[in-house]
Amino acid sequence: MIPFLEFAKLNAPYKKELMDAVSEVIDRGHYILGEQVEEFEKKFAAYCGVAHAVGVGNGLDALTLIIRGYKELGIFQEGDEILVPANTYIASILAITENRLVPILIEPDITTYNIDPSLLEAKITSRTKAILVVHLYGQVGYSDALQKIADKYGLKIIEDSAQAHGALYKGRKTGNLGDASGFSLYPSKPLGTVGGDAGVVTTNDAALAAMIRALRNYGSEAKYHNTYQGVNSRLDEIHAAMLLIKLQHLDEENAYRRLIANRYLSEINNKKIIPPTVLDHEAHVWHLFVTRTNDRDAFQKHLSDNGVGSLIHYPIPPHQQPAYKKWNNDSYPITEEIHNTVLSLPLHNALTDEEVTTIIVACNSF
Repeated sequence: MIPFLEFAKLNAPYKKELMDAVSEVIDRGHYILGEQVEEFEKKFAAYCGVAHAVGVGNGLDALTLIIRGYKELGIFQEGDEILVPANTYIASILAITENRLVPILIEPDITTYNIDPSLLEAKITSRTKAILVVHLYGQVGYSDALQKIADKYGLKIIEDSAQAHGALYKGRKTGNLGDASGFSLYPSKPLGTVGGDAGVVTTNDAALAAMIRALRNYGSEAKYHNTYQGVNSRLDEIHAAMLLIKLQHLDEENAYRRLIANRYLSEINNKKIIPPTVLDHEAHVWHLFVTRTNDRDAFQKHLSDNGVGSLIHYPIPPHQQPAYKKWNNDSYPITEEIHNTVLSLPLHNALTDEEVTTIIVACNSF
């Protein structure tokens, strides 16, 4: 069986470097907000092309703290609205509601799975303050058309870059397309830590960066002086040390996943399987290779019978989740079609050419 993902194999090429980095942190004896976090923040900001990066506990916290930061700065208020794709992973929406703002769900473009800019203006009201752009599955969701709408109505653009580390839009990387961006550094992501969770915020806004630095650390700008009612969401030194190792290999790993994705796109020729649409080669880093089919259960069983693992990203859309009962009777037909038909094939840096061939053969024989 070819598993959908194997964390150990992903990190095996860097095991010695990772172990040495962890050992160095242990020997140094400084475990919270030390030199490794500072160095990672500096290098990740430079990688994205932004002025500031702030390490936090996870990707959800990254988005939550961006919105909280804007609230503390007086830019957002409770009850304000944020436009967000209806088919996103629920974390994008949790970050909005946690701050007592209102998510306004927007249908995606079914060919790209990203938010449809043509639907935005009809949903903008006097309470709309931002567009939360999700680069879903690793493909950039930002566009010039979206930026024009944001500029026209004075809206912030917040990027959910949890799956798109290193993706490019006209020469600019995710994390440097909007006003602020939240990244997940979960182990499966294009840039992921090992053995835990982590996140980072990027922005060119010095005031927002300073606010998030305080909010992540109990609301403290100076030790034992708590200016805000903050939280504990700090990237730790061990994860930062490992991320510094992984960051060195991010571009080459993205390039390898693109090669696999190109094989899938060119060699899977089964008319029952709808492949993902790619707008630009550099704008997709292939965190996931997501197909669609009307016979998903049969397709998934066929893959399993032929030794290929697969996963559904995601089986239940946010508006149908028990967590948001008030939306359960709402209708988002495009979103629902996506969630009812998607199936992700294995696509990661530990796959061999032979395994890729096996996956292609299994798809074509369905």
